[in-house]
Amino acid sequence: MFLAQGIVIFFAGYFFYRVLTTPPKPEPDSYSDNDDVVIRQEE
Repeated sequence: MFLAQGIVIFFAGYFFYRVLTTPPKPEPDSYSDNDDVVIRQEE
């Protein structure tokens, strides 16, 4: 029982650490990508 709890706590801590230390991906600015678009959607 202690081994199972230890494994779960280890993996939870490991992935929590990975989430906190992973640098964010650069995302394009959606507004600057659409600067040349005059009509977005015709109705």
